[in-house]
Amino acid sequence: MATDGPPGLLHSAPCTGRTRARGISSRLPQVGRVGSYCTTTSFTARLRPVGGTRAHPPLGLCTFVLFLRAWHPRMEVSPEQRGEGPVLVRRQRPAPPGLRERLKARLRQSCVCSVQGARALVHDLLPATHWLCRYRLREDLPGDVMSGLVIGIILVPQAIAYSLLAGLQPIYSLYTSFFANLIYFLLGTSRHVSVGIFSLLCLMVGQVVDRELLLAGFDSAQEVRGPRDNSSTLNASAGTLALGMQDCGRDCYAIRVATALTLVVGIYQVLMGILRLGFVSAYLSQPLLDGFAMGASVTILTSQLKHLLGVQVPRHQGLGMVVSTWLSLLRNAGQANLCDVLTSAVCLAVLLAAKELSDRCRHRLKMPLPTELLVIVAATLVSHFGQLHARFGSSVAGVIPTGFMAPRVPDPGLMRRVALDAVPLALVGSAFSISLAEMFARSHGYSVRANQELLALGCCNVLPAFFHCFATSAALAKTLVKTATGCRTQLSSVVSAAVVLLVLLVLAPLFQDLQRSVLACVIVVSLRGALRKVRDVPKLWRFSRADALVWVATAATCVLVSSEAGLLGGLLLSLLILAGRVQRPRAALLARIGGSGFYEDAAEFEDLVPEPGVRVFRFAGPLCYANKDFFLRSLYNLTGLDPGHAVARRKEQGPGAGVSEGDPIEDQGQGPVSNTAALVPMAAGFHTVVIDCAPLLFLDAAGLATLQGLRRDYKALGVALLLACCSPSVRDALRRGNFFGEGQGDVDEGQLFHSVHNAVQAAQAHHREQVPTVSSP
Repeated sequence: MATDGPPGLLHSAPCTGRTRARGISSRLPQVGRVGSYCTTTSFTARLRPVGGTRAHPPLGLCTFVLFLRAWHPRMEVSPEQRGEGPVLVRRQRPAPPGLRERLKARLRQSCVCSVQGARALVHDLLPATHWLCRYRLREDLPGDVMSGLVIGIILVPQAIAYSLLAGLQPIYSLYTSFFANLIYFLLGTSRHVSVGIFSLLCLMVGQVVDRELLLAGFDSAQEVRGPRDNSSTLNASAGTLALGMQDCGRDCYAIRVATALTLVVGIYQVLMGILRLGFVSAYLSQPLLDGFAMGASVTILTSQLKHLLGVQVPRHQGLGMVVSTWLSLLRNAGQANLCDVLTSAVCLAVLLAAKELSDRCRHRLKMPLPTELLVIVAATLVSHFGQLHARFGSSVAGVIPTGFMAPRVPDPGLMRRVALDAVPLALVGSAFSISLAEMFARSHGYSVRANQELLALGCCNVLPAFFHCFATSAALAKTLVKTATGCRTQLSSVVSAAVVLLVLLVLAPLFQDLQRSVLACVIVVSLRGALRKVRDVPKLWRFSRADALVWVATAATCVLVSSEAGLLGGLLLSLLILAGRVQRPRAALLARIGGSGFYEDAAEFEDLVPEPGVRVFRFAGPLCYANKDFFLRSLYNLTGLDPGHAVARRKEQGPGAGVSEGDPIEDQGQGPVSNTAALVPMAAGFHTVVIDCAPLLFLDAAGLATLQGLRRDYKALGVALLLACCSPSVRDALRRGNFFGEGQGDVDEGQLFHSVHNAVQAAQAHHREQVPTVSSP
């Protein structure tokens, strides 16, 4: 047996004295045979017994033959039957069931009722019922109680402060925090995520509320008032009368808009979970989310400047909202309230200093300092006893009622008006929540279910929408605090809800003299982490300019246009960059690394040894309809030969024309390559093209047609086309597409090899056999 080339990745194939193949494969060396089956250098050789019927040999037969050969030393084995190399026997896969059978099986499975099935369904929909049965009181309860108390203490001032962003009364933020914690405790799969009010969602809700208030005829410059002042805020305009809101004031109408928006957001998220669309959030890349957080943080900071300065300016809507707000602030800077300015300066200094101290000493502190609560308590006492509102006109939070309001069904008319606005809210909330859940699950060694997270988040919006709540999501800052304070399970959310409930029932009226400037300071300081992300842009630029472009474009669009436009623009830009990377992947010619069997990019590394007469081409991406032209252009440019143009030019010149480089002759016959065509590879500089298919992720119909046309053109010029390192999916695509000829779906024609080195050696061995044949008279 010839041993010129090492074995490829082998499959069993029938052997009747010689390997049945055409073209180059008929002259490639055989590696070995076992019994009536032989091994070749093919990947996908069809198993065919000597009798002629197609069948896969049982594994016991091959084992039995090997046993006989080892047991009977006198068994004669011809030199052609001796050989060493791996032997792969393709499994006979059962035929896949049809669509009707699959539907029947699923329907039958869903209709079967059992105790175990009901228990599994309950555990899937209510994960808390699963882990509560295994809850360890001694190990888990202390950490959950501590983290729940800390989060509850932080939630109270943040809830009151974030009501300014949403344009609602503080009581509604407390409602939102209470219900969101309880519902996620039952439905969530993450042990550490804190779900509640989120600054970005509050900003987006506030923008929709302000727009609807303007359309209804309310004054956008008017401050949010308590329930006692609702009668004075009613503006009996034509728009209000048309909407049928004669009995509802500004704050009443604002919460109706917010609840309608929240219900639509929750419905979208529940539908995404039911339809198993948890993967959609993966298309919101991390640079996009970071840029969106940065741009939205600048918008939030701009919206709070009027409270820091005590200036009455309207909340602008539409394009250029941030720029318009800054211009309004500059025009009205002379009307700033001195009391609010001094209060803001003191509170910002204290809060920022405490945050920096906590960051530097976070390894020594067992729990973070409740700085926000301490500042709010101190500022409330100073404002109450100093009568800052009455003496200096400082704006305060106003009356915060206790208890719960009667549930109310959101207005269907408002739901239709805000249906489009709910889309970015649902996407942003889902993306941030799933990303946080997966991040903390990986760091703590457990798993979460993205679709169940969508259901949990959707229920955190659907059910509370009937209880005067607005859109919620997971928040990074509070989640980090939960983890740092020893949170073990979502039972900590119940403790946080209990703290909020205590404030709702008893302590809420104590905050009515709290200055709005103090609440604005709490919001601004909470943006510190998001604003610091701008320092990551140079590092991101050095790593990936495309990701840095997405970051900058998203943030700039959020600031200069609007938050929704920034999210949409960043998403479109990310998809375009992803499509560009698929359409124009990296292509290179490979050369050998010294005397080894490994090959690398010759343009990137030095001292590589090119294979004489062989061009090894690597295409680092899928081969599909989007990049087939780029694939061909890259191959032609790197190899210096366009076989399609060369064949067409040769047809025009006629068969009698001479042979020159770039002007090859087409093979007119179906048999072996003619002597004239055999000279073409020498003129072109190579006789074989090997494609490294290791980075080839998948192959579609257009990509298959491209390879078929390329093989046909190269064959007409006497150039062999070999494929190496094909993945199973690519091999299956080649076999299903009859790449190796009609009726030969499992015969690989000797063109598939398990490594580039094997393909190169086989090509060189075939060329050495071909040269004497051509040179002989």
